[in-house]
Amino acid sequence: MSLLEYERPDARIAVLRLNRPEVRNAMDRALLAALEERLAELAADEALGVLVISTTNTRALCAGADVGEALSAEEGVERMEAFARFYSAIEAFPAVTIAVATGNCVGAGAELVAGCDLRVGADNLKLAWAGARLGVPVGPARLLPLVGMSVAKDLVFTGRVVGADEALRLALLHRLTPEAEVEAAALELAQAVAANNGPGLRHLKRRFHAYADLAACVDDENGELVAFQREGGGLPQGGGRG
Repeated sequence: MSLLEYERPDARIAVLRLNRPEVRNAMDRALLAALEERLAELAADEALGVLVISTTNTRALCAGADVGEALSAEEGVERMEAFARFYSAIEAFPAVTIAVATGNCVGAGAELVAGCDLRVGADNLKLAWAGARLGVPVGPARLLPLVGMSVAKDLVFTGRVVGADEALRLALLHRLTPEAEVEAAALELAQAVAANNGPGLRHLKRRFHAYADLAACVDDENGELVAFQREGGGLPQGGGRG
C-alpha cells in the first residue's frame, strides 16, 4: 500500500493524500521520507500553481508523530531531523498550499495545517498543538503569525482541542464544510487560486513569507526540535531499540 496517494486534476493543481488510515496518518520515518521525496519533485514543477494536502480517510489529516514506532536513540534523532526537513519543505514550497483540515489534526498534524497557506476545514475537526504535554518546543513559529501572540500562547500552552467553529472564528480556517465535502471544497478553492497568474502567485507567496520572516522562525524552531530530541527528553519512540 502506498503511503501517499497522488492526483493531478489539471496541470496547475496537485493533490497529495496521506494514506496511513490505520493510525490516522501518524507520521513515521517512511511517511516522512515519502513526503520529502514527493514535495521536492513538485517544488521543481514550475507549472504547478496549487498543492492540496489531503487524506484518504476524513477521520484524520494527521494525528501527529507515530510515537509507537520503535526507534533507537539515534533513529529518534534522525526522525526528528526528517520532521524538521518536512516543516521547512512546507514553509518553502513555491506554489500555494491548501490543507484539508479534517478530523484529528494534532501535533505534527496541527503544524502541517498551520504551515499551509490556506486551510479548508471539516465540521469534525479536532485541532490541537500537543507539544506542551511532552515539553516539545514546537508551535510558535507557524501559529504566531496566524492568530497573534495572545491566542497562540493559549493554544500552545494548554494544548486544548480547537473545534471547527472556533477555528473558523480564529481565522485558522478559510472555509468550513461538512466532513464529506471537505476535499471537494479545497479543490474548488484551489481552482479559484490556480486561475490567477502563476508566476505572480509565487512572487506574492515569497513576499508574504519574507515580510513575516517565516523562514527564519521555522529554521530556528527546527533547530530547537532536533536539540530536544538529541539532548532533551525527546519524543516517545515505541520503547526504542538498541
